[in-house]
Amino acid sequence: MRKIIHVDCDCFYAAIEMRDDPRLRGRPLAVGGDPGKRGVVATCNYEARAYGVRSAMASAYARKLCPDLLIVPPRMAVYREASQAIQAIFSDYTSLIQPLSLDEAFLDVSNSEACRGSATLMAQEIRRKAFASQGITVSAGVAPNKFLAKIASDWNKPDGLKVILPDEVEAFVKTLPIERLHGVGKVTAARMKGLGIDVCGELLPWRKQDLAKEFGSFGERLWQLARGIDDRPVVVESKRQSVSVENTYDHDLSDLDACLNALPPLLEKLAQRLGRLEGEYRVSKPFVKLKFHDFTQTTLEQAGSPVSPDGYRDLCTQAFARGNRPVRLIGVGVRLDSSHSLLGEQLNLF
Repeated sequence: MRKIIHVDCDCFYAAIEMRDDPRLRGRPLAVGGDPGKRGVVATCNYEARAYGVRSAMASAYARKLCPDLLIVPPRMAVYREASQAIQAIFSDYTSLIQPLSLDEAFLDVSNSEACRGSATLMAQEIRRKAFASQGITVSAGVAPNKFLAKIASDWNKPDGLKVILPDEVEAFVKTLPIERLHGVGKVTAARMKGLGIDVCGELLPWRKQDLAKEFGSFGERLWQLARGIDDRPVVVESKRQSVSVENTYDHDLSDLDACLNALPPLLEKLAQRLGRLEGEYRVSKPFVKLKFHDFTQTTLEQAGSPVSPDGYRDLCTQAFARGNRPVRLIGVGVRLDSSHSLLGEQLNLF
């Protein structure tokens, strides 16, 4: 039986801003891009969330929901410094740490001797130390696996702790709303509710093959989650799957020529990011992402396409033909594999 802790900083970027400028406390606050330049909300505090403001929302729309919303630009260097300090605290308890982002991580403390081996006491100490060190609150979930630990960390937010003991798993999962399951979005949730499935316990009568027939490959995962099963280990070292850059334009790119003319600066930034990987990966194939003015989007990748300006122009041309309407965002990138081949041979193609 494993002991997993999921630690999640509460509204991390916004919390850092309120820490550094106490005048921001108590008022709706978001960290993100300029509403006048199609910015996007990176995160927001709980005062803003009360108005319906959420991460990944267009800043202009967030301002409509909350006219008094203050939007400040991100300070990534400051956030990274705070993140590193908090992750250094984790290493006092285990070496099995899997960061998911700057503000959250899984810890496997199954064999840790800290706090007399109590994962609950470790989570309490981590939360206290994070606040003492960085002046922000973090929430934590303790459970026998990653699936339940992540749900638990969100259970009593903000500044909360939820512990799910092994003998509590069955009862906890049985009443868990299906919207809480990772991978169940609005469309899947609506489909499940149409089948009379509102909580995980209502999945239990379903056979695995029937769930697979109804929901494809995700059906088997649903069968496991409904029983609180999650055998995924905490992965200390993860390999990158891709590198990309993208840009949202102040004004829509009206046609294909405008899109093609926007590619060179994106490709230059992409080459710079690849260069920082220091030969750890081999480029496998390029891809292009377009988001059209109506927020629909398409991604096109093609094995064998040259990782070159001409290759990206061809991909962009094909992707544009799928929508054939003004474009608000372009992204370019490459898929990677960890063959330890030098990237230097690829970079000259840019």
